[in-house]
Amino acid sequence: MQYSTPTKISAGQMLRALFTPAKFSRKTLQEYLLVALGAFIQALSMRLFLVPAQLVSGGVSGASQIINFFTGWPIGLMVFIGNVPLFILGWQYLGGARFAKRTALAIVLFSLFTDGLVWFIPAEGVTSDLVLDCLYGGILLGVGLGLVYRGQGTSGGSDILGRILNHRLGISISQAYLITDTVVVLAGGFAFSWEKALYGLLVIYVSGLAAEAVSEGSGVFRTALIITQYPDKVTSSIMTVLERGVTILPGTGAYTGAERPVLYCVVTRSEVNPLKELVREIDPRAFMVIGQAHEALGEGFRPLVKD
Repeated sequence: MQYSTPTKISAGQMLRALFTPAKFSRKTLQEYLLVALGAFIQALSMRLFLVPAQLVSGGVSGASQIINFFTGWPIGLMVFIGNVPLFILGWQYLGGARFAKRTALAIVLFSLFTDGLVWFIPAEGVTSDLVLDCLYGGILLGVGLGLVYRGQGTSGGSDILGRILNHRLGISISQAYLITDTVVVLAGGFAFSWEKALYGLLVIYVSGLAAEAVSEGSGVFRTALIITQYPDKVTSSIMTVLERGVTILPGTGAYTGAERPVLYCVVTRSEVNPLKELVREIDPRAFMVIGQAHEALGEGFRPLVKD
């Protein structure tokens, strides 16, 4: 699968795109509410379970926990500061201005909620049991992340860095997540303890399962078969906005006998909802089948090489 070349934009264009008023509809409002609720639930997970237990879940939020441990600087503020350069670098990989706006909203709200909840939640959390902190913290974190995905956004941090590493170095997004989260968890082991670092790995695993269940199911990759009256427009939109390759297969309707191409593409779980939205906007009468892939090999994913 081939990727289109990302469009370079200036800082001014980025700011104009971010602050251009959105055309609100009921669906748009629902998506923004999902992003806001998801950010709140993630912050709740941090304050109730992860921060009191010193469990690092990876990404920018995990790095911010470690910085807070040594400096006392607010975690939410560190999350925001850490995401700003990643957001600027990863703008062109966030699936267009609409997707980027929701990601920016998720980052800002998560940062505000994380620091704001300090005033309402005791510093020791609700339990001193590491297992309970790990399980409930991971589940809540994943549920929040899944809601942000359903709202057509990402949580920033590892999501953005994963896309940058994928485009710049050819590392698959799943491998990029593993690399970035592992580095942060290892740092957490040095800062807190190796026992808590091991629990941190469990938090990542549990939150990943919960996020997949809430957003689009249990698999990492998704395959999509699309039958539409406007195959050229849908193909162009997928390649431009999501930067995913599309294979065009010949198809013939058994009932009508009409020839109509079938579009086939592979996306990550966080890209399923944006894909549905792109197709819906172009052809509301299109037919789509979303399947699950256990592994994706080739350009944009894991390299097709022998182990």
